[in-house]
Amino acid sequence: MAAFLEERLPTTIDWGGSFSENHSVQTITTIGGNEYRSLRHPFVQLSYDIAYKRDIGFVRQKILDLYTRANGMFRGFRVKDTKDFSSNNYDKDPTAFDQPMLLVSGTTYQLMRWYGNSADPMCARRRIRKPVSGTALIGVGGTVYPPAMYSVDYTTGLVPLNANKTGTITGITKGSTTVITVANSMAIGESVRIAGCEGMTQINGLRALITARTAGTITVAINSTAFSNYTSGGTVNTAPQSGEAVTAGFLFDIPCRFDTDLSGAFSDWGTIDATGIQILELLNP
Repeated sequence: MAAFLEERLPTTIDWGGSFSENHSVQTITTIGGNEYRSLRHPFVQLSYDIAYKRDIGFVRQKILDLYTRANGMFRGFRVKDTKDFSSNNYDKDPTAFDQPMLLVSGTTYQLMRWYGNSADPMCARRRIRKPVSGTALIGVGGTVYPPAMYSVDYTTGLVPLNANKTGTITGITKGSTTVITVANSMAIGESVRIAGCEGMTQINGLRALITARTAGTITVAINSTAFSNYTSGGTVNTAPQSGEAVTAGFLFDIPCRFDTDLSGAFSDWGTIDATGIQILELLNP
C-alpha cells in the first residue's frame, strides 16, 4: 500500500472545474431488450477535474510541490469536497447521532457516511478514512458518549471504545438522581446502561452518566422519583449493549490521488493556468 500524505489539497478552485460521482454498476441488455443491473460494490467514488489560474508561486508551492512529493499518481492526499464534507446533511455542523457506525471487531467501529438506509445492503456509502481532526462526536443509545470513553484515529476513521465495565445490581434508591448499589470500578463521567431490573422496570434500557460513585454505589443522572420500587436483579454496563444504536458525527475529507500527469500554460506574466488536473477518490487508502 502506497504511503499517504496527511495534508489537504488547497481548495481555491477556479470556476470551470467539474466533478463526477461513480457507482460500480454493471448493466447487461439482452437481445430481447431486458436490462439486468448488478452492483459490484456499494461505495461511492468521487472524481474531480479541477482548474487553477493563479500566480506561479502559488501553483508551484501548492500544486506542483504536492504532485512531486506524491510521486505523481502514487501517493494519496486529502481533498475537501465542498458539496459533501459533513455527516450531517452534507454541510451542516455534525452531531453525535448523524450516522450509524460499522462494527469492525470487539468494541472497535468504523466511521461511515450512508446515503440512505444503512440497513439496506445496497445502500450507497463511504468508509470515512480521513475524518477532520477533532470533529468526531459519538453517540450510544441516543445519548452523547463521553470522549474519555473512546478514541478516534483521524488517519483511518477507526473508533475504539473503551473495554466494557459491568456490575450486578443489588439495590436502587429512587430520587431526582438515582443511587444504584453495585460493586464497581467505574468513574464519574462514564456512561452506563441499566437492564434486567425487577420491580423498577422503567429504568431498564436507560443510559445515563455517572455523577458520583463509591466502590459500592454509583449515582446516575436519572430521575426515578415516579418509578416503581426496585425488587431484585439487574446489571450496569458501560459498553454498547444489544439493541443500542452506535452513531457518530464528523467532518471529513476524501482520500484522493492524482489521476493524470499535470499540464498547464503560462497564461500571463507571472501566472500559470493549470487545467485538466484529474483527481480520483481512493476507496482503500
